[in-house]
Amino acid sequence: MKLRRRELLSGGLAATVAHPAAALAQGARAAEAVPNSLLWYSNPARIWEEALPLGNGRLGAMVFGGIKRERIQLNEETLWSGGPYRAVNPRALAALPRVRQLIFEGKYREAEALAAKDLQSEPMRQMSYQALGDLLIDLPGINETSATDYRRSLDLDAAVATTRFTSEGKTVTREAFASLTDGVLVIHLSAGGAPFDVAVTLTSGQRVSLAADSGALVMAGWNNEDRGIAGQLRFEARLAARADGGEIAVDNGGVTALGARSLTLLLAAATSHRGPNDVTADPAERTRTVLSAALARSDSDLLARHQAAHRKLFRRVSIDLGSSGRGDRPTDQRVRRNPGNPDPALAALYFQYGRYLLIASSPPGAQPANLQGKWNDSNQPPWGSKYTININAEMNYWPADSANLPECFEPFVRMVEELAASGAETARKMYGARGWVAHHNTDLWRNSGPADHARTGIWPCGGAWLACQLWDHWDYHRDDAYLRRIYPVLRDAALFFVDTLQSEPGTGLLVTNPSNSPENEHPHGSTLCAGPAMDSQILRDLFDRICDAARRLGRDSQLAAQFAATRRRLAPDQIGAAGQLQEWRADWDGAAPDPHHRHVSHLYALYPGQQIDIDATPALAAAAKRSLDTRGDDATGWGLGWRLNLWARLRDGERANAILTRLLSPERTYPNLFDAHPPFQIDGNFGGAAGIIEMLAQSREERILLLPALPRAWPTGAIRGIRLRGGIGLDLSWREGVVETATLTAATATRRTVAVGSVTREVRLRGGRPLKLAGAALTSA
Repeated sequence: MKLRRRELLSGGLAATVAHPAAALAQGARAAEAVPNSLLWYSNPARIWEEALPLGNGRLGAMVFGGIKRERIQLNEETLWSGGPYRAVNPRALAALPRVRQLIFEGKYREAEALAAKDLQSEPMRQMSYQALGDLLIDLPGINETSATDYRRSLDLDAAVATTRFTSEGKTVTREAFASLTDGVLVIHLSAGGAPFDVAVTLTSGQRVSLAADSGALVMAGWNNEDRGIAGQLRFEARLAARADGGEIAVDNGGVTALGARSLTLLLAAATSHRGPNDVTADPAERTRTVLSAALARSDSDLLARHQAAHRKLFRRVSIDLGSSGRGDRPTDQRVRRNPGNPDPALAALYFQYGRYLLIASSPPGAQPANLQGKWNDSNQPPWGSKYTININAEMNYWPADSANLPECFEPFVRMVEELAASGAETARKMYGARGWVAHHNTDLWRNSGPADHARTGIWPCGGAWLACQLWDHWDYHRDDAYLRRIYPVLRDAALFFVDTLQSEPGTGLLVTNPSNSPENEHPHGSTLCAGPAMDSQILRDLFDRICDAARRLGRDSQLAAQFAATRRRLAPDQIGAAGQLQEWRADWDGAAPDPHHRHVSHLYALYPGQQIDIDATPALAAAAKRSLDTRGDDATGWGLGWRLNLWARLRDGERANAILTRLLSPERTYPNLFDAHPPFQIDGNFGGAAGIIEMLAQSREERILLLPALPRAWPTGAIRGIRLRGGIGLDLSWREGVVETATLTAATATRRTVAVGSVTREVRLRGGRPLKLAGAALTSA
């Protein structure tokens, strides 16, 4: 699009701004003093993994910080490929008994071949998260080679990305934020009061058209077909501009501004998605409504509303792990130097970055965070950027409660409820069972069948794990209205296994069949098996939690007794000949083809479960440690996130910190602090944030552990505002490795045992009244 003179548009959406947005820069700068909240760089992003993320749940934006041309890559959370579909294999129910028989007979490869043909979903692959496109901002009057004093930053506390540089005497500033309250992406440009020219357009890899509509630039299109499922989503992005001075014009090539002293761009986007089975919404109506309401507000009002909503969540927790004196260096340099000389302040920044990403990707009313949160620049992303529910989607929400962001858990609850609806059909048609089931992946359309291929897809415990995590959320807050909401999901998840668990030949114990230990191959050339350790561990939790919920709510006493009886017959954990916690029913671990596999599925009972505990089950804890040692300290980014939490549960602060340092290395963390699987997956960010809390405080049943895995590298520090199970808040400070103060605040009156090392104290908490414990009371017998 060439920049040319046009008549000033009046009316419509392009207009002169009544209140210049100087408040944007002031708001961002004022928040830079908040500790551990600033990422900054001395060069523009060269690749996507260096760009800085903004999000409000609905929209995701990656800001590159270019000089002459700015690229902001865009996502809309419901823009996925395909459309509503169901994928149960019509041959599955008839084939299931034979697959089970072959597995019990040890004919694993034969079972896998039959399962691949007759159990796997049709289509076998699920749908993929898509990229919306790019917003391109050109400054024709800028000489890129002469730009100096360059800096780009993301202020986690302000939730604003800023790019600033000087060119030919002008200080050019761009600030951007994705409004949590008004649903739009806002970009403000200025040049220190000097007039400038701008050309703006939208591009996309989707099937789109560009048009001018009532003073706005509109990019409209359809999503992609995938795996034989026709693209059924309409989508639209609508961009408006307003300026202080100068002229604005819009045509089907883009937006131009001539001689503006400042310019604000506002973008709204939407699809026709209403739910997993409904694509009848009008994206044009949605974007018009959102954009019109945003344009009725001044720039300063938009910023103030957004930051108030963001800071209400973000400022609940503060953290200080000490300083290494490297906080004044660009963030990418700190990541590069971290492995050789760990930077505790970088770990604190990484923790707060994880909280920022959860707020930006999963506020109430949004879709839950997928494999890449909400940030994806490909229409064929790795693993479809789906919801992988054999670890990754669950890991995304590990810090939601402990890091005091319970509102961000709401999208996860809604997804599980929707998945339970589709999973009831899969349970009935594929297994002939009551209740509901989900396997190892799902997508926007809530497909619950076994996807991808038999080696990973034939795993029936995805829904059970999700249901357990819904109960964990209750355990942090003890809200019985919420427990009543999730009760049907837990009950029906358990009913499925009452109908489908199989009696193991020779023992009579109940095991899953067919299944796999995600996603690990055993020595017999397959992953398919019966009764892997993880399944029994998850099902023990599921049956315990539905029985507890039934008791608390006074429901289904006879059914709860049946659940309890089924739970008693589950196969127990076993310790193998090498002293390890067995991954499978047979002692196959030592001969497994990949002893350093990225998954540590059989350690679910240690974390996130609580069945294995150093004090209560020391033999199993020792076996888990042996397994973890055998697996090794290197893994994918999310694999390190899981290992970090496991070592924290084993109360080994040095090993946990070594894993965290490895996670915060250039091999596993990109310059923008995104987790590197590689490629990018966001679960490692969330697993890392959860693990840092787990090193500092743990809670289980009626017991609280303070500094259970504090490393020597963090001798003095503080964390405030985190949450513990039972509806308890914690502020904690320590000095020279010793607890200084611990303040506990419970929602309702309760008693707890507080432990620091081997020293324990019984405390009584009164509802709403903080109890402050001095270090001396907690560290001496």
